[in-house]
Amino acid sequence: MSESLIKLTRGVPPVECFPTSQLSECACVVLAEHGHEVLQYGSSRGFPALCALIAQETGVSDDQIIIGQGSLQLQDFCARMLCQPGAIVYVEEPSYDRTLTVLRRAGAQVVGFPLEDDGPDVDVIGARLEGGERPVIFYLIPDFQNPTGTVLSLEKRQRIADLAQEYGFWIIEDVPYRRLRYRGEGKPTLLELAPERVLQMSSYSKLISPGLRVGYIIAPEPLATNLAKMAEDTYINPSYFNQAIVAEFIQRGWLEPHVASLRALYEPRLDAMLGALDAYLADLATWRRPDGGFFVGMTLNADVRAGDLLKRAREANLLLTDGRGFFANGGGDNFIRLPFCALTPDEIEVGIARLARVVRSETRNVKREA
Repeated sequence: MSESLIKLTRGVPPVECFPTSQLSECACVVLAEHGHEVLQYGSSRGFPALCALIAQETGVSDDQIIIGQGSLQLQDFCARMLCQPGAIVYVEEPSYDRTLTVLRRAGAQVVGFPLEDDGPDVDVIGARLEGGERPVIFYLIPDFQNPTGTVLSLEKRQRIADLAQEYGFWIIEDVPYRRLRYRGEGKPTLLELAPERVLQMSSYSKLISPGLRVGYIIAPEPLATNLAKMAEDTYINPSYFNQAIVAEFIQRGWLEPHVASLRALYEPRLDAMLGALDAYLADLATWRRPDGGFFVGMTLNADVRAGDLLKRAREANLLLTDGRGFFANGGGDNFIRLPFCALTPDEIEVGIARLARVVRSETRNVKREA
């Protein structure tokens, strides 16, 4: 019997975590009680009840909230609104590949700063700013970063917030994994540290369901109004039906117990990933040991060619994401993002064992050709 295919590619939640019966109940209530509103055109800012819930949770005013069709589309709005062709945008390196695509599509010049264990080197960032470089945006995933799992330290959060205030750039703070902390204590958000310079975005994709496509941004005025106008000119208004389902789910008190169940499901999978890496790849690579999120980012010690590595992995019934896509300034051949939430501990064990065999084989091939 052939080996089953193991996908170490996208960071998706497992289907067994979807609260389908509760969402079905919420959908029926929404149609019965709010059908006249959710089936009609509405404000581009989003379903008012959900706007109010997000504002209450985050301590901002309702008019700072824009809810869209997932957070990536809102990132696209921000990039197109704030970036003129050639505008400089700072990112962590590596960073979320889809955001890099969005920024480049807006004509931005993307500058990446290599990640240390607690975030990018702020001294290097400060030196470039002192030298006269002026970014428009600094895009950051401070909590359990995609793709590395890194958490930005409190000291670096404060310094980046201070730099944004001093030099006038916007921080886009992307926090979809923040509530998926499995151990340890959280740190203040950048929004809390510099509310006048931060655009915070998140979504319910990792907390309830990605298929609902409910994401949001918190932005200071008048930026929020400008974003709402761009959203209106793009799609009139987002799906109120999906947003009302999320609002009903929260109002019934189901979100917090559901997130707790996700943590209980995912923590053993993270432990299985870290344990398998220790067992099979300790002499071949380095990685960070996150306390939450969806990913472990691994850097191979030896130089390899990403295309060959992906091909060899596929031949071993193992799918990997091309690590080069996470790098703004080139590189990434020896970087591998390892998502763990959608796999069982047994699948993780088998997948990492296969990966180790592939890496050892590819490393030998490169040495022979050198």
